[in-house]
Amino acid sequence: MDLVLFDLDNTLLAGDSDYEWAQFLIERGVLDRALYESRNDEFFAQYKAGTLDIGEFLDFQLAPLARYPRAQLDAWHAAFMDAKIRPMIGAPARELVAGHLAAGALCAVVTATNSFVTAPIAREFGVPHLIATEPATLGREFTGKPTGIPCFREGKVTRLEQWLTGIGRPLASFGRSTFYSDSHNDLALLERVTRPVAVDPDETLRRTAESRGWPVISLR
Repeated sequence: MDLVLFDLDNTLLAGDSDYEWAQFLIERGVLDRALYESRNDEFFAQYKAGTLDIGEFLDFQLAPLARYPRAQLDAWHAAFMDAKIRPMIGAPARELVAGHLAAGALCAVVTATNSFVTAPIAREFGVPHLIATEPATLGREFTGKPTGIPCFREGKVTRLEQWLTGIGRPLASFGRSTFYSDSHNDLALLERVTRPVAVDPDETLRRTAESRGWPVISLR
């Protein structure tokens, strides 16, 4: 059996779900535009530059989840899927995922974006497993804080290894392991699999992929 891992934002999606979730809440008037829009843009720029402080970002990104009942958040998310996410899903991305699933691969989305935002998106693709940053909860409601290791940079490797240990399948037990990603922030995990694939990569990852002979593909 092959292991196939997909980054989500700017890989399977032609955009960033983290960024767009904040923009969606701003457009709905849930978050104050003057307070949140420039900060959202600033964090997004830091992510692309590889300078993001994940703890500071999670404090910003998860805090709104604690202010509203889960039922309200779920209703907003359903509208978010229609307004922002489905327009970012192209046929090539759906076909790539469907092909690996049909071939019998063990497939998972591995993303730094929190599981509240990303779990419905993984389901939209039909991917059965999600490894994501986890927001802490009290009962069904969110506390506004993360729990466990953020699934970001080297944390993606740690979280993947924890998941594989939990299912009794270490990485070395797979005949082939593939990871699709657009970002140099994912180099730690790209270097751990047997088949790293750069998807519409940023310039840093493109240079790395070309120098190492990794496949470079587009899903746009």
